[in-house]
Amino acid sequence: MVLSWTRGRVFRRARKGKDLQVNDLEVEISVPSHFRCPITLDLMKDPVTVSTGITYDRDSVEKWIEEGNNTCPVTKKVLTTFDMIPNHALRRMIQDWCVEHRSFGIERIPTPRIPVTPYEVSDTCAKIVNAAKQGDENKCRELVRKIKGWEKESDRNKRCIVANGASLALVNAFDFFSSLGFEENNNVSSLLEEILGVLAWMRPMSEEGKSMLGSKSSMSCMVWFLSKGNIDLSIKQSVALLLKEVPIEVLANTQGVAEGLVKMIKEPIGSASITKACLSMIFKLVTYSKGKDVISQRFVELGLVEVLLDTIVDCEKGVCEKALGVLDSICGTKQGKEIAKNNALTIPLVVKKLLRVSELSSCFAVSIIWKICDKEAQEEEGEEGVFVEALQVGVFQKLLVLLQVGCGERTKEKATELLKLLNGYRSKVDCVDTSLELQHLKKPF
Repeated sequence: MVLSWTRGRVFRRARKGKDLQVNDLEVEISVPSHFRCPITLDLMKDPVTVSTGITYDRDSVEKWIEEGNNTCPVTKKVLTTFDMIPNHALRRMIQDWCVEHRSFGIERIPTPRIPVTPYEVSDTCAKIVNAAKQGDENKCRELVRKIKGWEKESDRNKRCIVANGASLALVNAFDFFSSLGFEENNNVSSLLEEILGVLAWMRPMSEEGKSMLGSKSSMSCMVWFLSKGNIDLSIKQSVALLLKEVPIEVLANTQGVAEGLVKMIKEPIGSASITKACLSMIFKLVTYSKGKDVISQRFVELGLVEVLLDTIVDCEKGVCEKALGVLDSICGTKQGKEIAKNNALTIPLVVKKLLRVSELSSCFAVSIIWKICDKEAQEEEGEEGVFVEALQVGVFQKLLVLLQVGCGERTKEKATELLKLLNGYRSKVDCVDTSLELQHLKKPF
């Protein structure tokens, strides 16, 4: 393998302040073949030797094995063991070679940390469970921090930690300590925060872990963290992500979940991923078959319609899709529909998002308008203002474009029905928004 560096760039960096005039001359440095990984042909950073005696870069051979291969890539012989022995002598030779060629801009590879082994992870997990059973919060905290340290070292360590049951052990400890009156005990509360921070990146969990996380004590603790004002934002974010792992029936029957989720969206201090996580959970709740009307009514009482409209004003695609999906479900209830209809922002915002975000967002937008401007509203006295407002912001033209561009069958039916309803009010509209770009319309010839 040959690596090339520009002499002029290297010398300018090495001799700052000196007026060295070097043209764009290239220096070709040949990397010794035994320094290269046989799989990637790149300079090895962490050389390890497998059971066949061949040395590879650790990341490369681990990926090879994770893909389901059980043979040596070079010799094609079956590996008798997947253990990898660090080749310290070769690593030092590579580091010395890098130092010798540092004038050409080659950086010395750092000495790699010894990766965690499955045995170390399993042993630590067993100790966490025992410490939790004994109520030893200090020992448990020490072990949790040990896992956190391993996780920060490499992605390989992360995979090893997750594969050897760490999430189940941590959920077990969280369930135990969350039943010990964490509100009054700061030591227990801080331990629970640390466990939440580690658990947040161990998703998705096993079914057993999800079931244990949905226990009464664990749910009460997470809702408390989600709702409490002076809790660190990172902890709230961890809770929001972990609640996605909890079975929907548990979420629906836990007091305070709705309040916590609405509060997280209302206070835009988290990342878009957290907002999407909260909206996804709300969507699951308001579409949950058992008692969805009661749940939806609770969200409406908490001011979710206004919060959703504020979110839709300026948000990214994923958040917009989920917010419109939740609003569509909320408008399926009588109270939600009335509040959405009476809000001056609903029609303009929803029509604005039509055709501008994604096909899914357009489907939700059409459904929302269809629910607000339905035949029932047409028959009610004094409700024509909704139809006139929709026409004024350009919904008629957008629906025509949508039918021309193409959409799902159900959306097409709703759009067609809306056009028929709105057509009777076009004569009452003095001014229509003509800012819609009609470049998507198909030519009739």
